[in-house]
Amino acid sequence: MKIAKFAMLAAALCAAGPLAWHASAQSSDDASIFKDADLALGQKLIQEHRCAECHARKFGGDGSAVYRPLERVKTAGSLRGMVEQCNTELNLGMFPEEVSAVAAVLNKQHYRFK
Repeated sequence: MKIAKFAMLAAALCAAGPLAWHASAQSSDDASIFKDADLALGQKLIQEHRCAECHARKFGGDGSAVYRPLERVKTAGSLRGMVEQCNTELNLGMFPEEVSAVAAVLNKQHYRFK
């Protein structure tokens, strides 16, 4: 039953586009959404999906320009939403807990939401 509900929700959000994931994730303002995230898994996924290479192609240099301007991502929830947007647009196939793990690593290394 849970799988069917998740499949229906995922289909609805995919039909609405990646911004639906982004908007739904913005409701959490603090980094407590990352408290149970697996940082080692997040780092592994960042390397496996070659995030830095993609961002370097899009933003130039080493790709770190994606983290500026900081006003693009103002909350932990919107950070998670941006990772989900990459997951959706690039069809990476990450599960929600994997998206959270990647976002938690980015939060620890760059954003530092509390």
